[in-house]
Amino acid sequence: MRKEGRKPYVREVKPGFVYFYRGGKYLHRFTAPEGTAEFDHQYWEVMTGKTTEAKRSWSAAIQILRESDRWADKSVRYRQDLEPVLAYLVEKIGKRDVARLTQADIYAAMDKNKHRVRFANYIPVAISMIAKEVVRRRWLADNPAKGIERLAVPKDRQQPHIPWPDAAIAKWRAEAGPLERLIFEIGVGTVQRPGDWVGFTWGDYDGDTLRLRQNKTDKALILPCTTALREALDTAKAALPFSPLPARHIITKQNGSRMDYRRMAELMLIERQRLGLEAYDLHALRYRGVMELAWAGCDDDEIMSYSGHSTKAMVRKYAGEARQIMRAKQARAKRS
Repeated sequence: MRKEGRKPYVREVKPGFVYFYRGGKYLHRFTAPEGTAEFDHQYWEVMTGKTTEAKRSWSAAIQILRESDRWADKSVRYRQDLEPVLAYLVEKIGKRDVARLTQADIYAAMDKNKHRVRFANYIPVAISMIAKEVVRRRWLADNPAKGIERLAVPKDRQQPHIPWPDAAIAKWRAEAGPLERLIFEIGVGTVQRPGDWVGFTWGDYDGDTLRLRQNKTDKALILPCTTALREALDTAKAALPFSPLPARHIITKQNGSRMDYRRMAELMLIERQRLGLEAYDLHALRYRGVMELAWAGCDDDEIMSYSGHSTKAMVRKYAGEARQIMRAKQARAKRS
C-alpha cells in the first residue's frame, strides 16, 4: 500500500518490505530505509533505468579476489568450477555496492538456480571467498554468506556411483585405447578423486610410488603403485620420444601439454560409450579401488592411508559393499 508523502510507485507490502511497483509488477525491493540518501539513490536508479557502478562494487571485489593469494592457492580445477559463478555474479550484481547484499539476496539467487544445484551451492562459496578479502579492506563488516544452508540434490536427480564390476574392468583393459587405459589405471590404482589424476607429473613417480597433495584436502600422500598401474606408467613413459622432464604431466594432450579435468572426462566418456560402459563413471573408479583394498583384507585405517579420506564413515560407505560381498562368498563356501 502507498501512504501519503511516499514517492510514486513505492509500496510497502509488509513492514520492512518496500518495493518499486509499476505496471502490475514488483520491479525492485529497496534495501535501504525510506528517507535515507541510499533509498533515494536506489529509487533514482529504478526510475531512470540507469545504474552507476559503486566504487566498492562486486566486480571490483572479484578482481581483488583474483589477485589474492587465496585465489592462487586454489587448485586449477577448483578455480575452473568457480569461474562460471564469478561471471554470474558480475552479470547480476557486478555494479552493486558489496555492502548492499543480504543473506536473503543470496538465498534468492540460489532458488533461481535450483535447477542446477551444484552451481547454486557454489554461489555462497564464491561470495564467501570474495567477502573474506574485502572484509580486510573494511568494505564489509561481516561475511553475508556465513551460515548459508546449501540446497539438497532432489532424490530423483541423485545418481549413485556404480562400482566397476569385474567384467567391465576386464573389457576396459582388453579394449580401451592406450591413453584411456593409463587414465583408468591411475584412477583404480591410486584410489584418488578424478580431479587429482591430471595433476600427477613424471617427477611424482619414482618407479614404485606416486606422490600427491590432494586438491580437496591438501593432504600429502605417498601411494605405492599396483602392478597394473606400474606397468601402465612404465609403458607410457617408454612410448615417449624422449625422457620426460620431472615437471611434465603424465596425462597430457597430443601436443604434450597438460590435460585439464574436463577434457579428460570428455575423453573417458567417449571411450565408455564406445565400449558400452557409460554406466560406470570416473569417480566410481575410486569406489572400485577402495573395494579392492577391502577385498584384500585391509582395515579402515589402512584404506584411509591410501585414499586420504578424512573420516572412517566415508571409507565404510565405499568398503561396506565389498566386505558384504566377501563375507557372503565366505558364507557360501561354508554352506556348500
